[in-house]
Amino acid sequence: MGAAVTFFASCVGAIPVFFIKNISNKIRDILMGISAGVMLGAVCFSLINPAILLLEHQFTDKLFIAAYLSLFILLGSFGISYLNKKIPHEHFLKGKEGGEAKSLKRIWLFILAITIHNFPEGLAVGVGMGSGTEQIALPIIIGIALQDIPEGLVVALCLKSYGFSNKYAINATLIAGLAESFGALLGCLSTVFSHAMLPGGLSLAAGAMLYVICGEMIPELHKEGHESQATAGFIFGFILMLFLDVGLSW
Repeated sequence: MGAAVTFFASCVGAIPVFFIKNISNKIRDILMGISAGVMLGAVCFSLINPAILLLEHQFTDKLFIAAYLSLFILLGSFGISYLNKKIPHEHFLKGKEGGEAKSLKRIWLFILAITIHNFPEGLAVGVGMGSGTEQIALPIIIGIALQDIPEGLVVALCLKSYGFSNKYAINATLIAGLAESFGALLGCLSTVFSHAMLPGGLSLAAGAMLYVICGEMIPELHKEGHESQATAGFIFGFILMLFLDVGLSW
């Protein structure tokens, strides 16, 4: 269910591409700032915090708990970092990265970039679903779905601004949404078959998302001179996720 909700949110976000020719760089940065803030909020409140609480029920050694979480956070961040270096892709502002990017059509470079970005979000949704606990799953699903809407809009409009047709822009967004769903499936299966892996899975997803936020999103937000507006959006997104997590845990 969670994978379907987030996929639908990405689709909804891309629909306005048929009616909106473009958005200003400032609006784009604000929207992406909100998305990044929601993601960081999900990392803190919906992934790491539940992982700590789950481990505290199993272990009394605080240092062991911190080391356990740190290990999986590092594994998640290094895993996405490895994919980022090995898979050829292209960012809207940073340009081409990864392996041999020259041999691929530009549209596929963009799609691969969005896929690398979306996979950790899907992983987080899947791990939350696999927990079997609404207090863990619901904030993650709703938070990721909310940030998928502006993100889907920005991705579709950016592709359109690069000369791609509405059809290509929509299809690219849908493919990226499927990548998120695939991540959700993997995350869910890993925790359903081994509930003991839930704290590790939550921390792994947190590390992967932290890499995307710090290594991909924040640098892009600081390249067009709209740092203040993007930061305001970031803080708003973070607070929104705080309200979601606290409200849904009542």
